Amino acid sequence: MSNRSLKHLRQRVVVSFIVFIVSWSSASLAQQRDPQQTLGHTVFDEQLASYRFERFTVESQTPERHWRVTLGIPRQAPPDKGYPAFWMLDGNAALMEFDAALLEAIEDQSAPPVLVFLGYDNDLRIDRTRIQDYTYTALADDEGRGGGAKAFLAAIERHIRPAVERHVHTDPHRQTLWGHSLGGLFALYTLFTQPDAFSTYAAGSPSLWWGEGALLDALDSDNATYTTGERRVLLSLGGGERERDTSHRDMSDPRVRAHLQRVSSVPPEAVEQLAERLDGFDGVTADYREFPGLSHGETFRASLMAALGDVTGMSPID
Repeated sequence: MSNRSLKHLRQRVVVSFIVFIVSWSSASLAQQRDPQQTLGHTVFDEQLASYRFERFTVESQTPERHWRVTLGIPRQAPPDKGYPAFWMLDGNAALMEFDAALLEAIEDQSAPPVLVFLGYDNDLRIDRTRIQDYTYTALADDEGRGGGAKAFLAAIERHIRPAVERHVHTDPHRQTLWGHSLGGLFALYTLFTQPDAFSTYAAGSPSLWWGEGALLDALDSDNATYTTGERRVLLSLGGGERERDTSHRDMSDPRVRAHLQRVSSVPPEAVEQLAERLDGFDGVTADYREFPGLSHGETFRASLMAALGDVTGMSPID
């Protein structure tokens, strides 16, 4: 691709991103609040010159849950050691954030990654099964939700990752795991308990409040293995959520009030403080980024694009 064409493509990506930001707030909130929103048309349904897509499912031990893996594979020839891999939790929701122009710009990089969209075998944008898979401990409430992170991580290592490798060869030393909210919590759980599983961990607005900060307590326990090599940690938060802005919330709803009470179990600066703390560990480089004015739901795309831009070197998409 010529320099002029590349410049034009990057301008298109930047313009698309700006247009997106203008309309993002209301659209994002609608998506986050609609538990029945479905996948719809995505780049998976298109024939592109930059990426090709494959999809498969992995069964779990429980009949009601099967994982869906959608792979975006660069058409560019792989490096000798395999493609880098960029794993995304809440795979359906993440897939909805990609378009053809973005994929063209990614594929034009020197080492475009395989995009691994890891979700559930249905067309829901967000599947509530994530609560079980992404959380370190069960909530101490009547429902007892959560607590399946250990089993989910084992499934990734024993079943899902080998299945990915059967479809496309990836470089084991260039693997990124991104997650938002509870997904960000799971990314940190993986870092604390099995750090060699990935080389970069990106946690957008991680739900550190889960279990009244149980994961932060685990960091201080003998069960935290830390890291045996160089690891990068990318932590981010919305300025609105750090300020605990509730102007967009229905405070008449007792469920909302109960949730905000749980969130308040950790201080607003907990994510930034965690980044500072992790950056002091041997072999760990941790960075914190704040998105001014964005609420929790609005940071889904912002954190995803920031992490993708960081690992590919594509600063224009950020």
